[in-house]
Amino acid sequence: MLFNSLPFLAFIAIFFGIWPLVRNKNTWRWLWICCMSMVFYGWWDWRFLFLLFFTGAIDYLSGKFILKFPSQKKFWLWLSLATNIGSLVIFKYSGWLASLLDSGFGLLNMHTELKNAIPEFTLVLPVGISFYTFNSMSYTIDLYRGKTKPAENILHFFAFISFFPHLVAGPIIRAKDILTQLTKPIHTNTVQIFNGIRICVWGLFQKMVLADNIAVLVNDQFNQVGEHSDTAQWWLCMLAFAFQIYFDFNGYSTIARGIAKLCGIHFRLNFSHPYFANSFQNFWQRWHISLSSFFRDYVYISLGGNRKGKLRTNINLWITMLLSGIWHGANFTFVIWGALHALYLSIERVIVKQNIIIHNKQFKAIINSLMVFIPVLVAWTFFRAKDMHEALYIVKCLFSFHFELGIKELLISNAVFWLFIGIINDFILFKRIKLIRTNAPVFQAILISFIIAIIIFFRGPEQQFIYFQF
Repeated sequence: MLFNSLPFLAFIAIFFGIWPLVRNKNTWRWLWICCMSMVFYGWWDWRFLFLLFFTGAIDYLSGKFILKFPSQKKFWLWLSLATNIGSLVIFKYSGWLASLLDSGFGLLNMHTELKNAIPEFTLVLPVGISFYTFNSMSYTIDLYRGKTKPAENILHFFAFISFFPHLVAGPIIRAKDILTQLTKPIHTNTVQIFNGIRICVWGLFQKMVLADNIAVLVNDQFNQVGEHSDTAQWWLCMLAFAFQIYFDFNGYSTIARGIAKLCGIHFRLNFSHPYFANSFQNFWQRWHISLSSFFRDYVYISLGGNRKGKLRTNINLWITMLLSGIWHGANFTFVIWGALHALYLSIERVIVKQNIIIHNKQFKAIINSLMVFIPVLVAWTFFRAKDMHEALYIVKCLFSFHFELGIKELLISNAVFWLFIGIINDFILFKRIKLIRTNAPVFQAILISFIIAIIIFFRGPEQQFIYFQF
């Protein structure tokens, strides 16, 4: 069920129609969240609800036994991790790993058909599996570390991991942030409801108007990769993809935050204008914050972080970024994407930065941002390309300095207009420029109505959210 679909409008009307009756009673609140979240998730394929129930039940029981049997808590933690990571390996990576083994044996003149032997149902990727397994794992890990309190009962726990706004595409939420919020009577006032609606509308605008229109340019280019070799055309395409994926995923995260706010629940910000980052470390502090902080807290720091010398720090960094790449998908393109960011971060740590003598602070900030943004664009080619051959061809075009098209041909796409609007819009928000300074309710209502009209009349061709595939 997509946020930008008619069935979801009916779903959300039913959810909030009953919500005032149950929101102040713990058991009924948790039960209603669980039931409606299962309807939301089962809309794609109800059979995968059993996987969600299974992994969730293991994590809930592991959490109870971690507290009940402290001497055995490491065993229960490993059981939780093995269950969640195992489900990811089976449903997300088994086909890829089997293909790699078949290819490896083929080089040794040994014919195998491991991929054909894999049950067909495991080759279908359950929607949101990478997100809800991480949500659930954070619970047992934090219990093991003593950083969160346990869920009061299994309904409370499942209300946390299955809460539909974040269930299929994030943000990744932590037990310590949400469990407590779900135990308090929820009261929402008019201002909170208005802000929730405003945030949802803004997220829909980013997705349906900006991301979906920009996707036209990107998809057209990638559907005919071998037919285009113009350097400027590919740089424009990768610039478009950079903002497509940003507005697409930030749009989803924003809608999720808005719906949660309407429920009286706070989600942390998941994006903070990442393309204005002045370093690669700063980029990862701004991009997909819930995922980058998850890998930082549970992988990088667990490996030792930066506490064991420069060499070990870089090894930990590479492991973390490679795992981040693999998390996104079973393809070598994602591994290379993660490796490129690891390389960027390593170079940034190892090389002593020379101070650029620029007296104008704003110009210096632009230069620093461009030094980050351009390598990020290059890395995005591996993220978007379907395979290594396609990615390497595009990178070759980016740096071949082969120009065939004029300005008119490059700018003829309608999607370029929305790309321009999106970039200008994000810049204005980043600089906090308020064209009209007023909090008048009438003006705010008119503004929201205007944005809704834009969504209705200028929405792009309907596209599935990009991060559903992860």
